[in-house]
Amino acid sequence: MRHRLVGELMTSAVVHVRPDTGFKEIVRLLAEHDITSVPVLDDEDRPIGVVSEADLLLNEAAREDPAGLMLIPRLEPREHARSRATTAEGLMTAPAVCARPEWTVVEAARLMQSKALKRLAVVDEAGRLVGIVSRSDLLRVFLRHDRAIREEIRCDVLRRTLDIDPDTLDVRVRDGLVTLTGTVDHRGQVPVVERLCRGVDGVVGVNSLLDHRRAETGVLGPTR
Repeated sequence: MRHRLVGELMTSAVVHVRPDTGFKEIVRLLAEHDITSVPVLDDEDRPIGVVSEADLLLNEAAREDPAGLMLIPRLEPREHARSRATTAEGLMTAPAVCARPEWTVVEAARLMQSKALKRLAVVDEAGRLVGIVSRSDLLRVFLRHDRAIREEIRCDVLRRTLDIDPDTLDVRVRDGLVTLTGTVDHRGQVPVVERLCRGVDGVVGVNSLLDHRRAETGVLGPTR
């Protein structure tokens, strides 16, 4: 089985800034490129932080209400300092959370979920920036055609990985949902087939209707 890797899905041409890039220049870059954040790179092109729209809005949030109707919010010392910063070094959220090109979609998605991030900087072995991967990039695996998913399940999962004749099972895929029917030799094969099918890129879910043969009696037994 082959999984799409971060290096295949990432954007290689990355808009970035340096620690001394000014506030207004960062705002201009975000607007010009229609993005919501930029990585901050050191002199060796290693990400040291990220400046997002939320970081920039601290400047506005910390100001007095012109109408005098709202109190100035109480900010933590670090947040207060960032609200007054004028360069990327002071504005950024650090450290930068990074992925590697050889990571699978699952690895990158789990890191994004755990850190509540929309994008990850992608770095090489030396920690240098080589790309950016976003939530939308990871979701591209679900654009795979049903036919391609079905062929991977039949050829890679069943025949090559499990040594099961794919013609003994009926594999149907509709909008990423896999339906499996037929009979496998052993009860223990059922959850393995289901798990490996769920791991195929582009699969939304698996509906298993598989039966199994009990080796000692040859009697068919339902999985449910």
